[in-house]
Amino acid sequence: MTRTWRSVAIALAAVAAVMLTGCVGVSGLFRQYEYEEEIYLSLDGTATIYVNASVPALDALRGATLDTSPATRVDREAVRAFYSSPVTRVRQINQSRRSGRRFVHVRIDVDDITRVGEAPPFHWSSYSFRRDGDRYVFQQSIGGAANKPVGNVGWNGRELVAFRMHLPSKITYHNAGAANMRRGNILVWEQSLADRLRGEPMVLDAQMQTQSILYRTISLFGVTVLAAAAAFAIVILLVLRSGRNKAGGAGEAG
Repeated sequence: MTRTWRSVAIALAAVAAVMLTGCVGVSGLFRQYEYEEEIYLSLDGTATIYVNASVPALDALRGATLDTSPATRVDREAVRAFYSSPVTRVRQINQSRRSGRRFVHVRIDVDDITRVGEAPPFHWSSYSFRRDGDRYVFQQSIGGAANKPVGNVGWNGRELVAFRMHLPSKITYHNAGAANMRRGNILVWEQSLADRLRGEPMVLDAQMQTQSILYRTISLFGVTVLAAAAAFAIVILLVLRSGRNKAGGAGEAG
């Protein structure tokens, strides 16, 4: 049940990510994200990662060797090879175009979030995920970028980089800032593209409860169903008892 609902949530999020990425450049409407890493984490340490990025950003930040020309379609096999490793599995690759640049949208599955940094595209980060008493602690430290020259690709200085976490249980602490917590269990950390190119360090820190939100929801639903069934049974018993009492009274009267 958990994996089924998680897959549905991830699929819906992927569609939303692609749609939003296509509109991000609209002035005054959405923020101008040039590179995004989005992690859907499970309490067992498995995760699904989405990378939404322009081709120039992948080259400049992560040292990819993709063709940055907007007239050239993205080489999906080259992207697949770039993100494939012993610790990462590429599940899906899509592409779009915005602001005169090609964008790629990659879904990656991992069995152990703490090993993701072994894959070259994520080597700028170290990941930690552990249980500490009555909580789980996640930390991601992000260091230097490749800072590879890509020439004039149309950047105007307003471009942003974002790291998003979809955590599986109630968050008890984070350092993303109060305004960057969305819908209860989603955290967002942002940095300007210029700062990320310079390798300004970032530390993502979050703590959460040990029971998943989905488990609590299902448990609450189960309790509600049982309570309703018990109430229904009580009503039936009262009706039957009332019927027997009326029948007994009629017999005595006769």
